[in-house]
Amino acid sequence: MNRILEDKIALLPDQPGVYKMFDASGEVIYVGKAKNLKNRVRQYFQSSRNHTPKVLAMVSHIENFETIVVGSETEALSLESNLIKAFQPKYNILLKDDKHFPYFRIDMKRDFPRVEIVRSVKQDGATYLGPYIVGPSVREELRLAYDLYPIRHCKKNIENAIAKRERPCLMYHIGKCCAPCSGRISREEYHGYLKEVIRLLDGKSGDLIPKLEQIMAEYAENMEFEKAALIRDKVKALRALQEKQVAITVKGLSADVFAADSLGDALMIFALYVRNGKVIGTHAFPMSSEVETELPELRRAFLMQYYDTGEADIPKAVLLDGPSADAEAISDLLSEKCHRKVSIDVPQRGEKRKLAEMAKRNCSDLLAKNAELQKRAWERDEGALRDLASALGLKTAPSRIECFDNSHLFGTNTVSSMVVFKDGKPDKSAYRHYRIQTVRDGDDIETMREALTRRFSKQDSRPDLLLLDGGKTQLAVGVEVLSKTNNSDVPIAALAESEEWMYRPGVDEPIILPRNSAALHLVQRIRDEAHRFAITYHRNLRSKSALYSQLDQIPGIGEKRKRALFDAFFTVDAIKAATEEQLQSVKGMNAPSSRAVFQYFHFED
Repeated sequence: MNRILEDKIALLPDQPGVYKMFDASGEVIYVGKAKNLKNRVRQYFQSSRNHTPKVLAMVSHIENFETIVVGSETEALSLESNLIKAFQPKYNILLKDDKHFPYFRIDMKRDFPRVEIVRSVKQDGATYLGPYIVGPSVREELRLAYDLYPIRHCKKNIENAIAKRERPCLMYHIGKCCAPCSGRISREEYHGYLKEVIRLLDGKSGDLIPKLEQIMAEYAENMEFEKAALIRDKVKALRALQEKQVAITVKGLSADVFAADSLGDALMIFALYVRNGKVIGTHAFPMSSEVETELPELRRAFLMQYYDTGEADIPKAVLLDGPSADAEAISDLLSEKCHRKVSIDVPQRGEKRKLAEMAKRNCSDLLAKNAELQKRAWERDEGALRDLASALGLKTAPSRIECFDNSHLFGTNTVSSMVVFKDGKPDKSAYRHYRIQTVRDGDDIETMREALTRRFSKQDSRPDLLLLDGGKTQLAVGVEVLSKTNNSDVPIAALAESEEWMYRPGVDEPIILPRNSAALHLVQRIRDEAHRFAITYHRNLRSKSALYSQLDQIPGIGEKRKRALFDAFFTVDAIKAATEEQLQSVKGMNAPSSRAVFQYFHFED
């Protein structure tokens, strides 16, 4: 601890507040709050026996700190949250998922409001419904509301439209809108429709299906089968909507239910969203922390960051699977924000406890599943690279692998492709293709020689492993080119497609990777990607050649215009279908050349 820190610690106040820790570069690495700043901050610099290794690592980087004194613990909590959001300190618990869920917004203060989809909840007196966890379902529910009730879809200014005596649009004539823009409906009638829409979107439409079924039966009895079919489709859509909302036995409950868990270094909060007695959705929030974190502190950090966005709908009840640090202060803070009581509880029995246990079970299961997926991803990429290095006798796992493959059709348009995999994943920005210049009969060996020579003659980044599609012959060519270009130290291997055997220089017997090994699967993925890339480029050239051969017959169309037409239309059929105006819009084309192209293809027809 430096002298500056010693002096500042001696002068710490016995008051609540917030402290910021800085590293040598002046970056904020931790923000915390305290009931008593002197006691809390001094703890960091006292005996290391009370600290975990990760906390010690953080303390070792502290070069300075600042404190801000506030009037109460609640104020400290609010300020701490704002500073964490502003600085995103390395050693704080951070919410990695900043997703904002959609809501329906209806401003009932207006005469003829629309139903809007928004991503934030504001204290503006409007009615907000949500959150909706699955984005597409929001559009589906709004579409159903439009089908059932003739509320307006448009964004036009209704008052101006009425003053101008505008005629109603098509939506009115097909029965999808009551045309408030033309003054054909009163405010009271329109708001009556809106109240029914709110009941529908808020999950309170249980009595609507029987009413619709009765109307459908009346239409059918009167032989109006088309109208009956329309009502049938609406009933079907309404049933599908209700099936997505899982009913629970706590009648009318609206709450956010959160559970916390950890597995290794992974931290997670799992949420159940309950509105009007129905679970309307779930979501998992990954958290990150560079220091050991107890679950009560994890819950506290999450609640403050989740509800401090100003965009989260805060229900009357927040249910947790276990205790949260500063729960009472957070409850007071949320209550002040909402201008109503917001309770934070850990239910001990009954249906609410079952909800908390359900969230906990999902949280634990998801953490275990993510850990297994990460393990498999490691085995597929980094683990596969290590196994491959071991099988090929390489000293280290190859980070950058370059693979070459050739493609041609009866010796024409011969090409070679190079794909690059970095740490087991494709790096498409590094892909290269070579249009072969010295080979006219599709000779794979000479094609490989030209492509490799052009690649390794350049002073470019070198691969940790060069992989060739082919057997011993291709391998020999690769070794020869690497030697001639002073790259003999680049490891090289070839994969023979027939048996999926690998060959290395100086090794007589093939290297046979197990059929189910991750290393073989990785090599196959790389080889197949090189094959795909080569074929794509080859097909591109064939299309270009076919087009060029036709364009060569047209007076006034030289190389630049051929290239421009190919870039714009790509195929002969596309050029045939183009008008003179479309042809003339291509860069480099003018009226005479466009007319010549148009007349050539239409004369040919």
